[in-house]
Amino acid sequence: MDEKLLQKMIRNCFYQYNHDLSSVPLTQRDYEELYRRIKEELAIHASEDLHDIINNVVYEFLTT
Repeated sequence: MDEKLLQKMIRNCFYQYNHDLSSVPLTQRDYEELYRRIKEELAIHASEDLHDIINNVVYEFLTT
């Protein structure tokens, strides 16, 4: 999976939750952690839609 594409999808998900990168600044380490968690979820729930997995992981990130 292309990491740059995934970064863009994560960023767009933040926009969905009415955030922008200035309100929730993400470091490279944050992106790497989100990327790792998305890959784990994708391995466990391979039949789920990638967008749903990203939304779930980003929501978890924002609420914890």
